[in-house]
Amino acid sequence: MNPALETLMSAFSTEEGLPVPARAFFLGAQPHPALREWPDITGWQPLKPLADSWDRAGFPRIDETPPNTWPLVLILPGKSRDETLAWFAMARRHLAPGGTILVAMPNTAGAARFEKEFSRATGTLGSIQKNKCRAFHSAEDGTWDEALFSEWTALDDFKNIPETGFVTRAGIFSCDHIDPGSQLLADHLPVHLHGTVADLGAGWGFLTKSALRKCPNITRIDLYEADARALDCARRNLAGWNSPDETTSVDIRYLWHDVTTGLSATYDAIIMNPPFHTGQATDTGLGRAFLTNAVPALKRGGRLLLVANRQLPYEGILDACNLSWRKTVEDKTYKILHAEKR
Repeated sequence: MNPALETLMSAFSTEEGLPVPARAFFLGAQPHPALREWPDITGWQPLKPLADSWDRAGFPRIDETPPNTWPLVLILPGKSRDETLAWFAMARRHLAPGGTILVAMPNTAGAARFEKEFSRATGTLGSIQKNKCRAFHSAEDGTWDEALFSEWTALDDFKNIPETGFVTRAGIFSCDHIDPGSQLLADHLPVHLHGTVADLGAGWGFLTKSALRKCPNITRIDLYEADARALDCARRNLAGWNSPDETTSVDIRYLWHDVTTGLSATYDAIIMNPPFHTGQATDTGLGRAFLTNAVPALKRGGRLLLVANRQLPYEGILDACNLSWRKTVEDKTYKILHAEKR
């Protein structure tokens, strides 16, 4: 169980704790057994694996936050500063008059710092320290600093990466720059990629757009991305796409999908910069899952191109999957592996 989630729920577990409300809204929703006893809770979760977990538990979920308000808003924030402050502001917008916001975060994610930030806007807080996490809460009493909440709202606006033409949002991967690994792969994409292509962990669309610019014989490209916010950015970044000579029609599909559960089609080529972090922790299992699920989705003779940090042990997986592969590029940080399905 997520320690921050356990700490969040501990705020309701004692006689002196917060009362269970008639209705509640959960930002960054994750299921907990105790929530089954709550009369009405609605979740919002932009990350597909966690959204699927919430759905399997049988709780209602919304993809877009409506103008509704709730007497209690729970938050399990992400890991970036701007994202967390923007979620504080989102919670404020959905809070009923006199309602309570409750936040829980790991200490390693800066819980003490964010507690102070939240206190700047709300004043007096209740606070719990448990499981190497903090849960802090405040009830709206008419004295909150609404101007500060408005500043935090703006942190979630779409933002331009200077001199690139791309837009991103707070909290998504590489939200303020082009990832150097992705740039390396983009620079070395072979121009002969053709047919149907998949971009796994497509993020805000940088590799997809690079492939479309460089490979005129791509007829369809599917963007698989687990973060709905990144996929929204990709739609903007690829809106109105035309081939360089404006003669080629390309079918672009946006798939909010957890690649570790498998792919939905077969492809002539797959490109990827696979993730290797879950939250703040290194998780090479994610990259392995990307590779092992990509192989069955490759057509015979299909090509797999990936960039990864040099130390990540992906070559053995390619061998185990019976792919013919070679390392085409390597620098002091990254390597590019080019594999073919026999």
